[in-house]
Amino acid sequence: MENLDARFWTAKYKNQETGWDLGQVSPPLKAYFDQLKNKDLKILIPGGGNSYEAEYLHAQGFKKVYAADLSETPLLNLKRRVPTFPNHHLLHIDFFELKDRFDLIIEQTFFCALNPSLRPKYVKKMSQLLKPSGHLVGLLFNATLNNDKPPFGGNQQEYKVLFSKHFNLEIMEPCHNSIKPRLGSELFIKLSPK
Repeated sequence: MENLDARFWTAKYKNQETGWDLGQVSPPLKAYFDQLKNKDLKILIPGGGNSYEAEYLHAQGFKKVYAADLSETPLLNLKRRVPTFPNHHLLHIDFFELKDRFDLIIEQTFFCALNPSLRPKYVKKMSQLLKPSGHLVGLLFNATLNNDKPPFGGNQQEYKVLFSKHFNLEIMEPCHNSIKPRLGSELFIKLSPK
């Protein structure tokens, strides 16, 4: 398996090998965002890539949206598209080095991009980054994908076991409003730290 470091991901963006990139906010996440009333929520989108979710939230008046990525390239892409997005909310950092606390963390293709051996570390770090009343919300692939390169898949049963160590599983169910190519292969999750 390749080293999934900043150089690996930057090359993917430079070579336009970004099959995970929808070019828009994911419909299930947009539906979730549209029912949020508190514009003061502090929101993190880790492994955010081109961060259409961050762009959408920013446009809706959320002032505390942070996009984090190992590669600087997608963060610069976001800044080019949305010049008013605050520079200090673009976090060019390894997710595991983040130190802040958030009300809401959005999962969108980050989990499946990590080497599966890092999943227990991901779950623990997510629980540490959330405020006690916070939530981890987003999408996970509920499908067998690749073993040797991202995206890495999985299934609902293994996710329940993995996440239940640090989270209350409020929602983990098949997603009904995925984009057509992902219909039937995504789970919508809403988890709160234990």
